[in-house]
Amino acid sequence: MQKAIAEPITRPSSGSLAFSAQRPLRLAYFVSHPIQYQAPLLRRLAREKDIHLKVFFRSGLSLKKYNDPGFGEAVKWDVPLLEGYDHEFLPLLIDSKKLTPLKPLNYGIRRILRTQHFDAVWVHGYSTSSSLQAIMAARSMRIPVLLRSESNLVDRPRSRGRLMAKRLFFNWLRNRVSAVLSIGEANTDYWRHYFGDRFPVFTASYSVDNDFFQMECAKAAENRESLRLSLGLDPGRPVILFASKFQTRKRCIDLVDAYLHLEKSSTARSVPYLLIVGSGEERTALEARAREAAPGNIRFLGFRNQTELPRFYDLCDVFVLPSVHEPWGLVINEVMNAARPVIVSDQVGCQRNLVQNGVNGFVVKAFDTFGLADAIRNVLDNQDVRQGMGAKSLKIIQSYNFDANVSGIRQALQSLLPGFRA
Repeated sequence: MQKAIAEPITRPSSGSLAFSAQRPLRLAYFVSHPIQYQAPLLRRLAREKDIHLKVFFRSGLSLKKYNDPGFGEAVKWDVPLLEGYDHEFLPLLIDSKKLTPLKPLNYGIRRILRTQHFDAVWVHGYSTSSSLQAIMAARSMRIPVLLRSESNLVDRPRSRGRLMAKRLFFNWLRNRVSAVLSIGEANTDYWRHYFGDRFPVFTASYSVDNDFFQMECAKAAENRESLRLSLGLDPGRPVILFASKFQTRKRCIDLVDAYLHLEKSSTARSVPYLLIVGSGEERTALEARAREAAPGNIRFLGFRNQTELPRFYDLCDVFVLPSVHEPWGLVINEVMNAARPVIVSDQVGCQRNLVQNGVNGFVVKAFDTFGLADAIRNVLDNQDVRQGMGAKSLKIIQSYNFDANVSGIRQALQSLLPGFRA
């Protein structure tokens, strides 16, 4: 995806800016909090010798055990979130026990940009007080702004008034942002819809630490049968896996219904297991529905942390994410690194990039439990087909990596700061 013609926001200069190892480009990144998916990318970008990255967080909530409303329980991530890159926490005017658009309320962003002499600003999201402060401060100082967010056009219904207000907001925002970083095709459509076809869009597709997940899944394969035994799973029976928050929009209830359709049409030897990893507000409803299955066929395994998940990716025969209003679905990136077929709904944002229907999995219509059951059956019925689909998943995911992300960011910076070489 190449830059469209537009007038980027740049600062006045007495001459062409010259960036080098002695004079690296200074990039400020503003984001809500340390995020387990982003930390490896930030470490990778920090290795670029001609870019000095500094990350500014609104909150450090995720660094300690905290109550995650999506999981419905206290969570503490077991992967490093701050190692390997320069960072700072924004000063607080109002603290908060949770993240909302207005809380915590930070200050000092303009002073930071002025005193630390940044050449460009990168902002994640546009709906918080801090992200808007960063965008407006950079605009007033004529510092180019890159914007990245997860949004797509497959969204919950909104009133005409809300849509009009959103359109007005984006007309305002468009004139304060220099370029956007797209996480995928659905996200690009979103930016084109609101910012127009000529606005600069660069690809920085959502990715995970492929090396980590491939290495951990390979290790898990050596002990696959011991994990199966510890879970009390009969050898030879296939495994369907779901791993996410138990939120209504994740539609795990649709997967349970699809499983019940499958169970009724399967022989005793071929009936699969359904393993459900996660927790959240829908757990009671899910467990109630799951009681309609034969005892032991549907297992709830609770929340599992980042370093535990590869064991379950390796164990499964197919992974299913039937979400609606899902901006991307990074768990699909993760499980594709285990060389497994994936099945997603047509409202999962990554499907246009990562899931080739009938090649490495299937895309089914959201809420269609019979269609979902058919897709699962098509994967599980033929072991050779299943393995071929898994191999295709692994091949596809190789292109969605942090090196490609860094390349997209560099291209965007070069377009805004001509003295910088991509």
